[in-house]
Amino acid sequence: MTTQVIPGEATFGEANSGAANSGAANPAVHPVDEVLPAPRLVALGLQHVLVMYAGAVAVPLIIGRALKLPPQDVAFLISADLFACGIATLVQCLGFPGVGIRLPVMMGVTFASVGPMLSMAAAPEIGLLGIYGSVIAAGIFSIIVAPFISRLLPLFPPVVTGTIIMVIGISLMRVGINWAGGGLPTLTKVIDGVPGSFPNPAYGQAQGLGIALFVLLVILALIKWGKGFLANVSVLLGIVAGAVLASALGVMHFEKVAAAPWADIVLPFHFGVPQFHLVPIVTMCIVMVVVMIESLGMFLALGDLTGKTIDRDALTKGLRADGVGTLIGGIFNTFPYTSFSQNVGLVGVTGVRSRWVTVAGGVIMLLLGLLPKMAALVEAVPLVVLGGAGLVMFGMVAATGARILTAVDFKTNTYN
Repeated sequence: MTTQVIPGEATFGEANSGAANSGAANPAVHPVDEVLPAPRLVALGLQHVLVMYAGAVAVPLIIGRALKLPPQDVAFLISADLFACGIATLVQCLGFPGVGIRLPVMMGVTFASVGPMLSMAAAPEIGLLGIYGSVIAAGIFSIIVAPFISRLLPLFPPVVTGTIIMVIGISLMRVGINWAGGGLPTLTKVIDGVPGSFPNPAYGQAQGLGIALFVLLVILALIKWGKGFLANVSVLLGIVAGAVLASALGVMHFEKVAAAPWADIVLPFHFGVPQFHLVPIVTMCIVMVVVMIESLGMFLALGDLTGKTIDRDALTKGLRADGVGTLIGGIFNTFPYTSFSQNVGLVGVTGVRSRWVTVAGGVIMLLLGLLPKMAALVEAVPLVVLGGAGLVMFGMVAATGARILTAVDFKTNTYN
């Protein structure tokens, strides 16, 4: 693999991937910019939403419970998160002057922020409003430093990028395995004021593992023998088939769907005016630097998958969108945003490279934030169903990293 590095304009992607050739039939329109028919956009966008939904709602659930918020406030946090997910995704995919990488990216709350936010939640003088203040400040900070972070591109030759992406994929496999098992293998309980870990009796049950295996086999069969659009929506069809099986076996429940309201409005600063404290702000800014460096790897992986040239200017716009998404998150009662790596894997599985698919996904996420009943229906899909799909997608992320490494010239090129 040969990467041309020009001072101030290093690129990675189109020159390093045969995927770029697939758009040769219509050279005027790159596959990333191709607008698909509306029904396909909706189906493929919904597929992206289902893939990321469990991860997207996990952080507001964790923070809401840590703050001991009442159920209606936790439900609002989830709606706000979905709403902001949609806006952040649209900013990243549609692109505006100086902002947005215009690749098939789905944005979601980063798990890297959970630990610091739990510490803030435990401090009475900081609390939820202090968290929002730190998120807003970190968003502004990220917008400012994005051009400087993108200058790290020369430090990401294919050998580094491939290794990072493969490690991310392998680490995500643990998430997929836990989903297939039905959650986490251990649960944390507080007894006499002392937290402790205990085995999760629901983890690894044969029925759940069987459902996950069924979903996995359906997806693999569709990828292998499906044609055209059928193969493109293999993950969506696998999840739907798994949900039908789970419902027939009585492990998919609809009580929350019945109880959820049809519509809700997400307003800025729902919980009050944010508070700004120095230590939480500095902590969240450090978190965002780490998140932005990880985003560099994700953007370069997408460049390789889609055959789109990724230069320093494109990276700056993508990182700025991370900052804008985080700023929007703080304003709309949610948390820091980044590109979701599982959706990168989905691009590899389906081969659909159009950014308009994730634009459709962003619109769906936004609507789910405004329509809690529909969001509750998506949430009703059991984790074990998502586990079967996750194993395929996360494996594809690791395979993408391995594919980049196989094209590296380890013998004669010392500047890989």
